[in-house]
Amino acid sequence: MNTDTQTTTPAKNTPPALGSIRPSLCFYHANPKGTGSAVKMNLHPAHDYTDGCIMLKIANQMTVGNPMGPNPTFATFDWENAMTVKLDFGDLCQMLQVFRGECESINGEKGLYHRSPVGQTSIRLSHHVDPVPGYLLEIYRSSRTDKNADNRAWMFFKPAEALGICEAITGALYLVAFGIPMLVPHNTAAYREQTKEMRNVAAA
Repeated sequence: MNTDTQTTTPAKNTPPALGSIRPSLCFYHANPKGTGSAVKMNLHPAHDYTDGCIMLKIANQMTVGNPMGPNPTFATFDWENAMTVKLDFGDLCQMLQVFRGECESINGEKGLYHRSPVGQTSIRLSHHVDPVPGYLLEIYRSSRTDKNADNRAWMFFKPAEALGICEAITGALYLVAFGIPMLVPHNTAAYREQTKEMRNVAAA
């Protein structure tokens, strides 16, 4: 038996290494009609010359499931065909304005538009009161080359969920803008000497 292989191969059910998985803020909204969706949000702090962002992925519901039966099954979501959008600092600030009640929708219901060589993505967030209070997130992606590849998904957030998302984005904005703080060596000797000379002049 190769002892080196035995010692380096991870044991079954070994938890992943610390820091190897990026945590996600997730919402799963399945319904009996099969028209629900799921959303995952990942924070990517700024680093080096790369701006930070929150990557939002939304997937439509695939199956309904039956959690109440003798052999319970749960709803599944089409993550393979999910849409992913990159929300940068400006996008997140406009979403916060809606969540905080500063406006009813992004850009007066026009939403955000992300363009790429292969198509265009529309991102809309709006506040609703009737018939149910909450916030509606709608994402629509159109293809320049294949209309059959167009995709649409939506999720309705309850007020409590919207409050939590608002607070999470607010807390994340610092990392999106400036990244994770690090100690950078710096020499303040010249500044201290200049301050000392100014104090001596003032004292004289």
